[in-house]
Amino acid sequence: MARVGIKDVAARAGVSTATVSHALRNPDRVAEATRKKVLEAVEAVGYTPNKLGVSLRTARSGNIVVIIPDLTDTFNAGIIKALERVAHRHGYSVLLGDAQGSESREREFAALTESRQADGIILFSHRLPFDMSGGRKAEDLPPLVNGCEIIGIPGIPCVAIDDHQAGFDATRHLIDLGHTDIAVITGDMVTPSSQSRLKGFRAAMAEAGLGADDSRIVQGDYIFEAGERGAEKLLMQKHRPSAIFCFSDEIAIGAIYRLREQGFRVPEDISVIGIDDIPVGKYFDPPLTTISQPTADIGDTCAKLLMQILKGKSLAQDEYILPHQLVVRGSTAAPG
Repeated sequence: MARVGIKDVAARAGVSTATVSHALRNPDRVAEATRKKVLEAVEAVGYTPNKLGVSLRTARSGNIVVIIPDLTDTFNAGIIKALERVAHRHGYSVLLGDAQGSESREREFAALTESRQADGIILFSHRLPFDMSGGRKAEDLPPLVNGCEIIGIPGIPCVAIDDHQAGFDATRHLIDLGHTDIAVITGDMVTPSSQSRLKGFRAAMAEAGLGADDSRIVQGDYIFEAGERGAEKLLMQKHRPSAIFCFSDEIAIGAIYRLREQGFRVPEDISVIGIDDIPVGKYFDPPLTTISQPTADIGDTCAKLLMQILKGKSLAQDEYILPHQLVVRGSTAAPG
């Protein structure tokens, strides 16, 4: 079977081969309607660009690498889908790097830019996968955008929600329901997001004139099992809390599972709130009250910023804070 080429795409779209080339490699040089027509033709004829040939001619790979802590985390799905859509629209393919929480794996994936297998990086981690010693600065690094964490290094753009406010809002919701004995199951406390959420919790408790007892703060991780273990520790205390603020929906679902196993009802006996608004939370029993993160907007914004950097454009700022939203469902109620 003959290989489908750029001429087939041009014939299908009714444009020149040069226009097809620009639409795929330099989309800013063609009209939006033309680019859309070319992409539809690409899909219709099943054309696959020769990335190796392109990289040899332009010194670009046509790839970006996305470094994710855990690809199995359901929170990441909406982010990845959105950023892939933007990358494809600009003629880039996405290489997904599942770091599995390993710093060495993060560095291995980041090194793809040094071997010219990727042109830029979208990083979802609290640490940079590069050695910053010897006075190395952001401008010395490959094109990079950080997502979901504010690492605070000048020149590195970060896209996230206001985690301090998110922690405050989740706690304030429980306080407004009448809860005064509120426990916390945190995420990984080395991350800026977890640290900010905990500060937000403490700020809301202080504003309400309530104490934030350290014995009610259980350190965990962003997985279901952390919720189970955290709930178990809280139930072993002399007095159980009336509500639990979990730093992710997966933690919250794990906590609810353990509470039920121990014979407690949610929310009648203990209210539970999470953060993220993963799809399963809406269909869980009870439906999960949560702080919703705009996953599609996070992925979209990260990819668009990286595309600007790859085109040599400067960004207006380092931090891009996106809005979150309290979503009240059935897992929280007034204390019984």
